[in-house]
Amino acid sequence: MALSFHLSRVKGTAFHPKRPWVLASLHNGSIQLWDYRMGTLLDRFEEHEGPVRGISFHPTQELFVSGGDDYKVKVWNYRTRRCIFTLQGHLDYVRTVYFHPEQPWIISASDDQTIRIWNWQSRQCIAVLTGHNHYVMCAQFHPTDDLVVSACLDQTVRVWDISGLRRKSAAGVQPMMNDPLSAQRMGAQGDFFNVTDVVVKFVLEGHTRGVNWATFHPTMPLVLSCGDDRQVKIWRMNESRAWEVDTCRGHYNNVNSALFHPKRDFILSDSEDKTIRVWDTSRRTLLQTFRREQDRFWCLTAHPELNLFAAGHDNGLVVFKMERERPAAAIHQNTLLYVKDSQIRLHDFSSANDTPMITIRTAPAGQYLPPPRSISFNPAEKAVLVTSDAEGGSYDLYSLPRQFNGQAADGGQARRGGGSCAIWTGRNRFAVLDKAQQQILIKDLSNQTTKTIKTPVVVESIFAGPGSLILLATASSVVLFDVQTRQTLGEISAAPVKYVVWSSDMSTVALLCKHTVTLASKQLEQLCQIHETIRIKSAVWDDSGVLLYSTLNHVKFALPQGDSGIIRTIDNPVYLVRVQGGDLHCLDREGSVQVLKIDPTEYRFKLALVHRNYEEVVTIIRNSNLVGQSIIAYLQKNGYPEIALHFVRDDTARFELALECGNMDIALETAKAIDKPAYWDKFGQEALRRGHVQMVELAYQRVRAYDKLSFLYSITGNTDKLVKMQKIAISRDDPQARLQSSLYLGDVEDRVRVLRDSGQMSLAYLAAKTHGLVDEAEAIREAAGIDEADIVGLPSVESATLLQPTTAAHCYAELDWPLLHVAKGIFDSKFSLGDKGADGARPGKPRVADLTAAVADIDLLGDEAEDEGGWGIDDDGELDAELAAEATAAAESAAAAGFMPPQPGLSELELWSRNSRLAVDQIAAGNFERAMKLLRDQAGISSFDALKPAFLEIYTASRSVLTTAPFAEASRIPLRRNASDATEASQFLPVRLFSLASSLDQLEQGYRATTAAKFDEALALFRRLLLSLIFVAVETNEDARELKRVVKVCREYVIGISIELERAAVAKDEATEENLTRLVELAAYFTHCGLRADHEKLTLRLAMNTAYKHKCFRAAGGLAQRLADLLPEQTVAGNRSAQQIRDKALTMVSTCDLKSRDSLPIDYDARNPLVVCAASHTPILGGEATVNCSYCQAPYKPEFEGELCRVCTIAQIGAQATGLRSLD
Repeated sequence: MALSFHLSRVKGTAFHPKRPWVLASLHNGSIQLWDYRMGTLLDRFEEHEGPVRGISFHPTQELFVSGGDDYKVKVWNYRTRRCIFTLQGHLDYVRTVYFHPEQPWIISASDDQTIRIWNWQSRQCIAVLTGHNHYVMCAQFHPTDDLVVSACLDQTVRVWDISGLRRKSAAGVQPMMNDPLSAQRMGAQGDFFNVTDVVVKFVLEGHTRGVNWATFHPTMPLVLSCGDDRQVKIWRMNESRAWEVDTCRGHYNNVNSALFHPKRDFILSDSEDKTIRVWDTSRRTLLQTFRREQDRFWCLTAHPELNLFAAGHDNGLVVFKMERERPAAAIHQNTLLYVKDSQIRLHDFSSANDTPMITIRTAPAGQYLPPPRSISFNPAEKAVLVTSDAEGGSYDLYSLPRQFNGQAADGGQARRGGGSCAIWTGRNRFAVLDKAQQQILIKDLSNQTTKTIKTPVVVESIFAGPGSLILLATASSVVLFDVQTRQTLGEISAAPVKYVVWSSDMSTVALLCKHTVTLASKQLEQLCQIHETIRIKSAVWDDSGVLLYSTLNHVKFALPQGDSGIIRTIDNPVYLVRVQGGDLHCLDREGSVQVLKIDPTEYRFKLALVHRNYEEVVTIIRNSNLVGQSIIAYLQKNGYPEIALHFVRDDTARFELALECGNMDIALETAKAIDKPAYWDKFGQEALRRGHVQMVELAYQRVRAYDKLSFLYSITGNTDKLVKMQKIAISRDDPQARLQSSLYLGDVEDRVRVLRDSGQMSLAYLAAKTHGLVDEAEAIREAAGIDEADIVGLPSVESATLLQPTTAAHCYAELDWPLLHVAKGIFDSKFSLGDKGADGARPGKPRVADLTAAVADIDLLGDEAEDEGGWGIDDDGELDAELAAEATAAAESAAAAGFMPPQPGLSELELWSRNSRLAVDQIAAGNFERAMKLLRDQAGISSFDALKPAFLEIYTASRSVLTTAPFAEASRIPLRRNASDATEASQFLPVRLFSLASSLDQLEQGYRATTAAKFDEALALFRRLLLSLIFVAVETNEDARELKRVVKVCREYVIGISIELERAAVAKDEATEENLTRLVELAAYFTHCGLRADHEKLTLRLAMNTAYKHKCFRAAGGLAQRLADLLPEQTVAGNRSAQQIRDKALTMVSTCDLKSRDSLPIDYDARNPLVVCAASHTPILGGEATVNCSYCQAPYKPEFEGELCRVCTIAQIGAQATGLRSLD
């Protein structure tokens, strides 16, 4: 593993002992904190003036220390993100700084030829170590002993004894040195410089030039040093003396740092010769070299606990580990075979017995053998294939002993061969990938090749499949291949696959990439894909069909339908091998089998919901403590609000969920608990929509919506309560409500009284006169003081009739509206979702008690009832009791009738969204967000501006509008593409606007425009077609391949026409050498676009003539030869025009061969295969680095990575994508 961070020159690095952090001190004066797992910058610290050379984390505190060219040692708190204090005393650059592993000390080395030890708690210098006579480049504490080692440019390494300083510190005596200048003036006086506290124990001389680094071995009495003499020296010491053991030679420039591997007998060193070298500690031989072509290395650090190293170089930092830590393992039934300590061991899951089987090949003396990468087990023949990266890729075939005696048997002469991968494909044969020749070798148990198969694609690795099938992993896909029939049976797009895990029944496969997990069927049909931001390490299938996988710090699960979640957190990475109930068996990096306890409740619960196994859902809810906001959000998102309601305790959330799932009893309960007008309004609206008249009445009463209550009583025919509302209006002195009630009741007398009391004498007289209330009319006239003779224009009343409100269709005013009789759901019959921790009503139970209590508690008059006696109204309590009694009787009748409200079904749009995994169908369903997510995942599309018109067009075209009555809202009718075939709701799919046939027609239009040299029009046509192809869905694999071909054609034409348009623009500019060179280059590059044969001939003729005209004879000859090859003699016979073109090309070839030079410095060689960068229109030669558009696969140079594609204008260059899905 290697992770690079691009920074300025890094002079110092430090690992945090626990967290995945690395500090980098930079030459530009900045300190940066990086998360090496996520590859993200966490923080910056910038207070030093000048380069920062030394950096170190405290082993336990939230501190780190830095030293730089400003002579200062700074102590920082990374949690508060600030420097807490500065230690001053050095008179020159500070080279290194380190914390003591136990004491509150800091050691610093400086160019002022001194080493200082500071107490960071008292913030005082407690010792100054003098004796070096040049720059001190490094000083470090011993990890366990009271020793310090220092390296200096005076060509010496010194070992110091600081036991006296420890004793003085333990006694509570702290020497104080506040004046560094006085320290310099006093020279070497013993007391001041603490000679008695810190003494030189050894002076190691042997380097011929300055020493840059020195360090202790973590456990052995060894010292390692390196310097400008390009050597790495090993020193041994005892109590009395120290001596040189050996020297490692091989660097050819200054060696800046070196260290002992904490766990292996290795030495690592880095140098300005741009290499990191690995040496054998015991034999002092070079094992391996890592090289960077452009960057010198300056520092090297080992992680205090993990197998990680960090090296700083001219342009950044690289974090790496020496070798694979994943143990090679294979599962068979109830046993695990794995490699540990050069042995193949057998672990029995049931008994936990761990037995060594055989020993395997080890490294010869003085050589390094990488650990095995994988093993493949053949249970029938008791044979094991062990694959390693040694020798460029090799395998060993071992036979396991038939009888176990508890001791590891000798592997004997294992059959060995070369190959990057080796897997079993049958009982007595296995397949080996020869990556160099791109061949698959089928071998028998004697390691003899019986068959050789040429791979159909460029294969990076192979993995086992069911039976004779194998998986071929390429750089961008995985191919299902049958080695017997040599046929390709399926293919799926995927990033480079590292591991493959099959389910126990071989029906489902998980493809593990660096940051993605792809689940697919046996035929490689993609089921889902999960993206992670950190590395995915391993995976294993549960017996129920759920994938469990591990990342660097989590164990997670993934359902085949795409749901995923976290099961538990882990401190260190583990490699999963088996899951059984709540036990998760795994291997750690030490090769030990561990059992982690997990709770499978969440993923089993979700799987039961997906499979609609509601009995298991009920069982899990009853027997487990499944809580949390994530599970509630999941249930609500996936259409199970009635189950989510069981987990919610918050009244507001319960209220919303109850309304969503139609559980009006719990909605009533929570509305009463919240008791706010806004919630009663919302409750009343939903109750009215569902026809719960009594609940509507209760809600209106709670908010004192008198007008709504009156209207409700009117439409339900409840005249008795209308009379009561009329009395309430009188008590409230509300003439408007009183008039409304009298109109609803047809009470003319009260209507006249309301108008008279309100001062509307004319209207009161008219109402009384019209309805035959003669006496009342005369009284009103007299009270108004108007003579009868003055009243004119009265209407005739002979044919007048009393205006009465419409009679209610159903006169059962106290019952809920008639509803369908439906059966209870499983969750209603199994348990009450509302009674967990609540005292309210349960679903399916009568609401009599609740409504009775609710109505009895309501005071419709409120504070205004104090003066009601003057109105002569009955006691309000009696009125409410009467209302409550009526509500009780009505509710009892409703409960006896057995009516239940049907739950709203799924709309056609929701069915479309559920039935299809294609982005175009999600758009038709109006689910734009999901469609955009699918396009981002599948094609890396990051800009949707150009797709907006197509989104709207697809959405509009998927439904028709039917206008009925002028006053009615138009009906929108969804249009199905399979209306005649779809018989079930799960088959409903929207009509498709874009088709492959129409796309091929548009392609022909683009061809015609290109032939006519209408390049602007052709460019617009091909680019528009390229965008529309995203929304084309097909029915067969053949059509899917044709669709990919059309995408490729559009890409090549867009690139080619863009090159031609640039060439035309350059031709109009001034004829400078630079412009003429570019003109010839663009014409030549145009010929390398994958155009149709007739168009390719046109581009070759254009480029050939352009090159010849500008005396680029070598290029012209190559282009002419290509043109002649496209026109073989047997095909042009009888075609005069083609024959003339061929003859001209051959003539130009002969002419150019005589001259064979280019007068312009063009960047083009016809013999070298190339592709053209779609952004810069410059060549990318074979073997050069390239990045591609995630949708159209247009090639680009690496500097354009992350930008928007110039061809399709919608996808990101270099983005990770699974491949556009067109076949559902």
